[in-house]
Amino acid sequence: MNAAIEIYTRPGCGYCSAAKSLLTRKKAAFTEYDVAKNGNYRQDMYERAGAGSTFPQIFIGETHIGGCDELYALDRAGKLDAMLGGEMPSGDGMPAGEKAAS
Repeated sequence: MNAAIEIYTRPGCGYCSAAKSLLTRKKAAFTEYDVAKNGNYRQDMYERAGAGSTFPQIFIGETHIGGCDELYALDRAGKLDAMLGGEMPSGDGMPAGEKAAS
């Protein structure tokens, strides 16, 4: 079972493009919430990820991954593919410096 992937983006964001590019290369379907298309998405993102969060903000299933750097760190650590497949890390499964929050 594949996990639902959601990404909050804004136009002109290089990190947003990089995160979407990685997910596309992994052939992972994702739902994009572009705040330029619907202003309510920004508030939704803040409620889920915390006020003052930067773009992008990525969620895999109910797990808050963080931004582009955290997504790439998961890939480098060999954990992203399992997460995309629906397996969530337990305990300290996130790479050092990562912040998985629900």
